Amino acid sequence: MPAAGSSARAKNRRTVPPVLVRQVRNGIEESVHRGDIVEVDVSGRLLRGLGDPDRVANLRSCVKPFGLVALIESGGIEAFELEPPELAIMASSHSGEDLHVRTIQGIYRRVGLTQSLLACGAEKMPLDELTAARLARDGEKASPVRHMCSGQHSVFLLLCKLRGWDPMGYWLEEHPAQVAYRTTVARAFGTTAARLKLGIDGCGIPTYAFPLREIAKAYAFLADPSAVAASDGRASLAAGLTIVRDAMLANPEMVGGSRDRIDTSVMKAIPGRIVSKGGMEALRGLAILAGPRANGARATASGMAIKIEDGDGFDRGTWAATIEALSQAGVLAGQALRVLGRYHRPVETDPHGRVSAEAIPSFELAPLAELIR
Repeated sequence: MPAAGSSARAKNRRTVPPVLVRQVRNGIEESVHRGDIVEVDVSGRLLRGLGDPDRVANLRSCVKPFGLVALIESGGIEAFELEPPELAIMASSHSGEDLHVRTIQGIYRRVGLTQSLLACGAEKMPLDELTAARLARDGEKASPVRHMCSGQHSVFLLLCKLRGWDPMGYWLEEHPAQVAYRTTVARAFGTTAARLKLGIDGCGIPTYAFPLREIAKAYAFLADPSAVAASDGRASLAAGLTIVRDAMLANPEMVGGSRDRIDTSVMKAIPGRIVSKGGMEALRGLAILAGPRANGARATASGMAIKIEDGDGFDRGTWAATIEALSQAGVLAGQALRVLGRYHRPVETDPHGRVSAEAIPSFELAPLAELIR
């Protein structure tokens, strides 16, 4: 007879994810990146996938497009005369380049906020290597406005300004700006704020955990907010989320950066067709708008969630898996796929510029819509 609790342990035991990417040097496999991928439609119906669609992941920065709706619904666009590039940067994980800093500073000057209120820190920022090198050369220390999450933190500060809330401690779970933000996030995911599983993100604010299939479903909603039925609890967010989606589509360099940011590069390679948003620890959400796929068929909107098991500190696993998954889904093909070649099979070079190793995607998505009825 099984020991007490053994069935519960078996139920909670995770399956080892499949290999998605192999790091190869001179024909020798040096390491692998395992992970899980799921694509669903707006209703949550599984379309394609590999691994465990119920793998739970912290949203981290993948939450940003949804939380921004809290500011829009509060009348922030009208009150602060916010433009699409400014909205895009508040849904971003930007590189901390001058164009990002100028955009955020422009909001603060117009609204009457001080940058000293930003509490996101500045450690290891900016992400953009050329900007970081210039600051170091000039003896400048990066300020919090160059942090990749300063746009998101600006949402909380603008909510405080709009609602008359004290901005001190805006990053704390119980602050009304956080309550407003997570209530909106919960609505986008079809749940309630009380049911959210909270953690602390790297920039100090709360983050929320969901199964990958639910993350993919939320990104399918972002791809086509109008596709949700009026009886669906998420429908009330459709207008605000459409504004966020369109702002991100129109300003891909605000979503990431002008140099070597995969989210920006993917969105520029197929303009108007996809919103790509990465989060730390190798999570990525992809909102794929309705349109033709490589096989000639026209597909409805869908969402995809990709999670690399090891956190992928080198980025190569996330890059290769993302481009390969989009290729297999028929979203990327031809010239767009060639343009993204450096992400599809990322290479490592030696000090002399010679290619010494390559990350090679090694998986095949299962057509779950055909297998599951």
